[in-house]
Amino acid sequence: CVIGAGPSGMSTLGMFNKLRDQGEECEVTCFEKQEVPGGLWNLTWKTGTDEFGEPVHCSQYRDLFSNGPKECLEFPEYTFLDHFGKNIPACPPREVLLDYLKGYWKFLGVKNEDILTRHIVRNVSFDEKTATFTVKVENLERGTDFKQEFDRLIVASGHFSVPNMPDFEGIGKFDGRVMHSHDLRNAREFAGQRILIIGASFSAEDVALQMFKFGAELITVSYRTNKMGFKWPEKIHEVPLLTNIEGKTCHFKDGSSGDYDAIILCTGYKHHFPFMPSELTLPNGNLFNLPNLYRNLQWHGVTDGKTDASGRLFYLGMQNQFYTYTMFMMQALWTASVIKGLHQTPDREECVKDIEKMHAENADMTSVRKMVVGQTAYVLQLAADLGYTENLDCSEVFRKWEEDKIDNILTYRDQTYKSLHTNEESPVYPVPWLNCFDDSFDGYIGQLN
Repeated sequence: CVIGAGPSGMSTLGMFNKLRDQGEECEVTCFEKQEVPGGLWNLTWKTGTDEFGEPVHCSQYRDLFSNGPKECLEFPEYTFLDHFGKNIPACPPREVLLDYLKGYWKFLGVKNEDILTRHIVRNVSFDEKTATFTVKVENLERGTDFKQEFDRLIVASGHFSVPNMPDFEGIGKFDGRVMHSHDLRNAREFAGQRILIIGASFSAEDVALQMFKFGAELITVSYRTNKMGFKWPEKIHEVPLLTNIEGKTCHFKDGSSGDYDAIILCTGYKHHFPFMPSELTLPNGNLFNLPNLYRNLQWHGVTDGKTDASGRLFYLGMQNQFYTYTMFMMQALWTASVIKGLHQTPDREECVKDIEKMHAENADMTSVRKMVVGQTAYVLQLAADLGYTENLDCSEVFRKWEEDKIDNILTYRDQTYKSLHTNEESPVYPVPWLNCFDDSFDGYIGQLN
């Protein structure tokens, strides 16, 4: 059973297809609560709850362009050149990347009809005697539910859809709009306004740039620990953490204050698995190396209150990320190989030792460079486990990307990078990102033509 049909879940279905082509049969069922596969890459205008009363999964917004080089996302066996018939610029918009994903899934033989969409998992239980999972599912369109038993369970439902919502003194009486970036859909609505952004990671960075691009009057970014420290344009500046609010006036830890029209919380997301029993639920925490998961994938109940599931439970794509598509691909191949007995994991004692060792390494990941090096080592470890020989090391591409951001945060998306798999340098898009107001597939690809 696979829960979720975003990039991780779809890669998992594809890897089982690949093993099936090699003679390794496996019956797989995938449940997805959205109307179509795609996970967060499916943009919707909806916020809050959908027509079924379910929380809206989408955390993306209009005019979203990749904030990292596509060369770090590229599948070795299905390149951007393979998909588009030509090379494309390094940081394309959402629709273009989703089209590439769909092409990859088709390449792997995954069809939309392979997924039970509009089916939401309500409850999972594990029988220790039979070592099987009972999964209760609701068909949202029919309003009916059913139960089904499975030998293995793969949770690939993502962890960027349930907002982390901090509280600040006076925020409930703020004389303006308060929202989490999860509900941001269009930066254009904030043109001419004074915006306060809470946060200092990738969401805060990109939302600040979106507000600048679409004409906000002033953007203040409030950080908890450290500044992002880029060479911001005049309209963007950073201040220490918000302490309290009076009317429209926001006060900060350094004694400064300012009046704002809107507050956008870019404060991250929570791991949320309401369908899982507590003893098998992955604890909250956006870490690079997670507790209870061998290779950040296979469940072993290590922390307080957690129990084992006979090595039959897997969580995919749940850690903090620099690598995405290719990491999900390797996680999916690793998981499918373990389930089919093609890769043998160590005994529980050795797995637990490795989990604890990797978890301790989080403390050393104190800079972007160290995070990239650490996650590169992780991806290459998965490859080594399976004898996978294609080059997955994007650390030098990430290094150049970080240097380009430090050099000019407004133009890093206009830079070029070399593909690991075609050896071609990405072309420059005819319109600089700051002046590109058409994020549609047709509009973007049309400019290239």
